[in-house]
Formats: sequence, structure tokens, C-alpha cells
Amino acid sequence: MGKRLTQIATRTGDDGTTGLGDNTRVPKDHLRVRAMGDVDELNSHLGLLLCEELPADARELLVEIQHQLFNLGGELSIPGFELLKGDAVLALDQALEHYNAQLPRLEEFILPAGNRAAAQAHVCRTVARRAERAVVALGAQDSLRAAPRQYLNRLSDLMFVLARVCNRMHGGDDVYWKSERLSRSQAS
Repeated sequence: MGKRLTQIATRTGDDGTTGLGDNTRVPKDHLRVRAMGDVDELNSHLGLLLCEELPADARELLVEIQHQLFNLGGELSIPGFELLKGDAVLALDQALEHYNAQLPRLEEFILPAGNRAAAQAHVCRTVARRAERAVVALGAQDSLRAAPRQYLNRLSDLMFVLARVCNRMHGGDDVYWKSERLSRSQAS
């Protein structure tokens, strides 16, 4: 593959627009650009999560997800183009099944806390949800395939599950929400 980026500071965005992959220019606050930005932010947060101690298979999975998010961002940047394949969604479904099978059933809500890896996985979960909302908003305006929306939906679920997996490393556990209402009903 040849060198694609020859210049970073082009100054073409100084007017408040940015170029899409099909060479059209749109305002930087366009729904498509917002969705691309949220996917990019999610990928950056995954990079930060990869700096933490993780199970080896989870690390390998997250690296693959980063590549798929690049595909998703590319697809968003070129209206009508397909880069994210359906098997990417299937891979997340399989990962969800694999990691969920290792976890105890949830009995209560959990807080986005625990060790650093789990906390960062929760950040990834929330950014994935925001990216999903941005893709849904874009889909209401422009024609989009279902795969990008589905991928982000599954990814946010997977990040929740991986946070639970991370909290169990070295014998830890989830951090449970202490609901006053539930505490009162259990005391009765």
C-alpha cells in the first residue's frame, strides 16, 4: 500500500469544512463527521485500554476491533461505500457468547468501576453507545447499511462484558450499586 498521507496540516479545514473520502466537503459539525469522530474517539479509548493488563485473548480481540473500527470509520467517510463486513458483527456475537459464559449471572446493577482496565472498558462502552447514537442520527438523514449500527451496539455490550472479565482478573469482582430502595426492601 502506498503512502496515503503526505501532508497533515493542509489548512483546508480552516473554513469550518472537512473532506470526505469521496472528495466532497461538508461542515465539520455534519452528522457524518460527528459519527466518524465518535468512532475515532472510541478507537482511541480502545488504544488506551490496550495499555492495561488484559487476558491475552481479549487483547487479540481488541486489536482486531480497532481494525474493524477503522473500516467502520472509512465506510462512514465514503457515502454509499461498504468496508465493514457482516462477519465483523458475527465475530462480536461470538465473543459475547464466549466471555458471558465465563461470568456469573448479574444479580444487581454494577458501577463503571473496579480496576483500571475495567474502568477503561466502561469508558469504551459509553463512547460506543454515543457513536451508535451518532450513526442512528446519520441513518435518519442519509442511507446507511445496518452493519455499522449493529457493530457499535454489539461492541458496547461486549465492552460491558469485558469490564466484568477485567474486574475478575486476580480474584476481583464487580463493583455493585448500593441502591437505597433495594436495601430497604431487602431489610423488610
